[in-house]
Amino acid sequence: LNVAEKGFPISVYNRSVSKTHDTVSRAANEGLGDNLKGFESMGDFVQSLKTPRKVILLVKAGKPVDETIQQLLEHLEPGDLIIDGGNEWFENTERRTKMVEAKGIQYMGMGVSGGEEGARYGPSLMPGGAGSGWNLMEPILTKVAAQVNDGPCVTYIGTGGSGNYVKMVHNGIEYGDMQLIGEAYDMLKTVGGLSNTELSGVFQDWNAGELDSFLIEITAKILGTRDDVAGSGELIDQVMDKSGSKGTGMWTIEEAARKAVPAPTISASLDGRYLSALKAERLGASSLLSGPTVTNHRPVDLQAFTLDVRKALYASKICSYAQGMNLIRQAGQENGWNLDLGEIARIWKGGCIIRAKFLDRIKAAYTKDPSLPSLLVDPDFASELEAAQHSWRRVVALAVTAGIAVPALSGSLAYYDAYRRACLPSSQLVQAQRDFFGAHTYQRLDRPGTFHTNWSSNAISTQLDA
Repeated sequence: LNVAEKGFPISVYNRSVSKTHDTVSRAANEGLGDNLKGFESMGDFVQSLKTPRKVILLVKAGKPVDETIQQLLEHLEPGDLIIDGGNEWFENTERRTKMVEAKGIQYMGMGVSGGEEGARYGPSLMPGGAGSGWNLMEPILTKVAAQVNDGPCVTYIGTGGSGNYVKMVHNGIEYGDMQLIGEAYDMLKTVGGLSNTELSGVFQDWNAGELDSFLIEITAKILGTRDDVAGSGELIDQVMDKSGSKGTGMWTIEEAARKAVPAPTISASLDGRYLSALKAERLGASSLLSGPTVTNHRPVDLQAFTLDVRKALYASKICSYAQGMNLIRQAGQENGWNLDLGEIARIWKGGCIIRAKFLDRIKAAYTKDPSLPSLLVDPDFASELEAAQHSWRRVVALAVTAGIAVPALSGSLAYYDAYRRACLPSSQLVQAQRDFFGAHTYQRLDRPGTFHTNWSSNAISTQLDA
C-alpha cells in the first residue's frame, strides 16, 4: 500500500488467496486500486511485472524464503531482482545471493524496521547486496522510506548480507534500549514509589529532552493507558511479566562473541527476557529467597532521584549504541562492506523502533571522525558521560542496596568503567592463571615479547620469541 500510494504500480501475491483479496480490498478502500493488483498464482504474478522484474519477499525467515525463491526461479529471467525484506540471518542472504546470481538473477537482503505502521507509512530501510539492484530500487525505496529533515531513511548499506546484518544489530540495540527503559521504570516505580500517572508524566517530560525517542514516547502512553478489561486501574499492572523474543537479539550476542566485541548492555537485555520467562520458577523462589525491604530505601528527595535515573538511562543508552555500532564496524571491516556508520545512524532517525533525537549526535560523531574507535571517546559524548556518571553510580548503588535487578544499567556502567581504565588488574590475573594451567603465555607491560613462566616449580620466566 505504501508503494502504491507513492505512485508506483505494484502487484501482490500470497499463497493464501484470502490475504491477497484482503490487500486488494484495502487498497480499493484507500483509493489505491489503480496502482495495486492482486494475483492468485505465482506465474501470473511474475508475468504481470515489467522487466527487469523487482520482487520483494515478506515471508518468515529460513526455509520459507528458500522455498519461495525456488518457486520464483521457475518464472524469473536473467536481470530480474529478488529482495528479501525479512529479518534474515545474514549468512543465509550471502548463500542465496551466490545461488541466484549463478542463474543471472540479482539478489538483495533488506532490513525493514518500523512494524506494521512503518511499513504502511514509511519505514527505515537497510538494503544490502548487489549494487546494480540498489540502482533499480533506489527511486522506489527513497519514496516509500520514512522522511526526516536530512533525507529519506534509506541508504545502500553495502554488498553481501550487510543490510541484514545492520538490521540484526539494530534489533540488538533495540533490545538494550527497551531493557534500560524497563529498569528505569522499575526504579522509579518500586524504589521511588511513583504512581503510573506520575510515571507517565515523567516519561512525557523526558521525551521533550535528550531522551526524545519513539520508545520513550510509547512508554509514556503505555503507563497512562487504563485497563478496559478490568474496568479500573492501569493496564500495565496486569500485563504478565514475561518478555518474548524472536531471535535477532540472540544473533546479535552470538555475533558479538564471535567477533570479540563486548556488548554487555545488549547481552543483559537478552538475559532479562530469558529470566522473565521463568515465571513459575520465580514465583517459587520468591517465597524462599530473601532480600532487602525496598521501602527502607526510598529516596528522600524524589525530584533529585528522578533526575538521577534520567541521567543514568541516557548514559547507559550511549553505551548500548556504542556497543552496537562497534559490532557493525567490526563486521564491516571483516567482510569488506565499506560501511558508513554515520549514514547508518541517520537512516535510523525515522520510521524505525529505535528512532531517537540523539541519533543526530551519533551521525555527527562519525562524520567528524569516521575512524572513531567508540562513541565513548567522542568529545561531546565523553563530556556527557562524565557529567552523568555520579547520578549513574547513585542509581546502580541504590538498586543493589534495595535488591532491584538492573543488569543493563549496571552492565553499561561496568562497560564504561572498564573501558576508561588504562590497566585492568583482573585481566592481569586471568592471563596469569591461563599461563599457569595451560601455558597460554602472556605479554608484559614493561617490555615487548611473549613469555611463559613455570609458576608451580621454579617460577622462571622464558621469553618465547627472543
